[in-house]
Amino acid sequence: MPASRCAALPVLVIYAGGTLGMVKTARGLVPGGNIENRLWRALADLPPGRQASLPAFEVLETDRPIDSSSATPGDWQRLAALVARRHRQHAGIVILHGTDTLAWTASSLAFQLLGIDRPVIITGGMHPLEADGSDAVTNVEDALRFAATPRLKEVAVCFAGHLLRGCRTRKWQTREADAFISPNQPLFGERVDDDVVLYPNRGLADHQRGAPRFELTDYSAMSPGGVVRLALWPGIQAWQLDAWLRDDRVQGAMLEVWGGGNLPDDPALIGVLARASAEGKLLAALSQCPLGPVAFDGYAAGRGLTDAGVLSADDMTPEATFTKLVHLLAMPLAESERRRRFLSSLVGER
Repeated sequence: MPASRCAALPVLVIYAGGTLGMVKTARGLVPGGNIENRLWRALADLPPGRQASLPAFEVLETDRPIDSSSATPGDWQRLAALVARRHRQHAGIVILHGTDTLAWTASSLAFQLLGIDRPVIITGGMHPLEADGSDAVTNVEDALRFAATPRLKEVAVCFAGHLLRGCRTRKWQTREADAFISPNQPLFGERVDDDVVLYPNRGLADHQRGAPRFELTDYSAMSPGGVVRLALWPGIQAWQLDAWLRDDRVQGAMLEVWGGGNLPDDPALIGVLARASAEGKLLAALSQCPLGPVAFDGYAAGRGLTDAGVLSADDMTPEATFTKLVHLLAMPLAESERRRRFLSSLVGER
């Protein structure tokens, strides 16, 4: 290890699962082990100058790698607790994760690791490390560099040379290497030539101050499936909405409405939402459009949402809206405080 690296804390790389660590077999891709040696071998193929400029890092493979498509709030909680235990011994954290629910994990970690004072960078690959032309090696390289950047103090996603706020990120492509976007928030960093840069005045460190105040809430206090995701469709009936919201196990719901905040002109639908709100269920609405916010007072058809006690998600992503509902409902808060916090920007999510 070069002497210049010895003086600084190393970056911690946590392998949580995903395509990046899989290997090809006759039956298709399957999870592969020995991730630390495989990472070192992959990075050894970089040009010498880029190898030499990488920060020192250590690798930790979780006992139970996450199947990204099967990830749960419990997985998010365990990963946040791991970061909270280890972050003080490292300059930053890189989490290697499957791409299918990477944006969901990033959003949840942002809320749980509120006020983190160093980088937590989540990345992965659309292809395994050893695949021809794989994007995984470059993603790891970039993530390592960003994780060693002291000015970066939040949860972020690094993919295809772009750095995105974790709670503003969505997976947008099923095959392309440039798979993630931040629809309502500009990039706040990217790779330029062989280096990585942060754009000024875009990170949380430029806008929020204070010590870490992690909210490592026990998500097991909620019933499995306690928050539901409901998208409107033409012809939706009140009884269909009621079938979801009347269940006592449901504590909150994310409603995906039309346009700037519209829903059908059906008093029965509003009645179902109003009854659920009156029962203390936390309801939030966002637009099915990927760009732009909801504004309930824009059309008469949307005013019913306000009357029914539904909260505006503004321009939040579905991933951030859902994980914020889970997070707030798991916390021992009064209903009024949950509603206030949902309407506030906690980690730059809105």
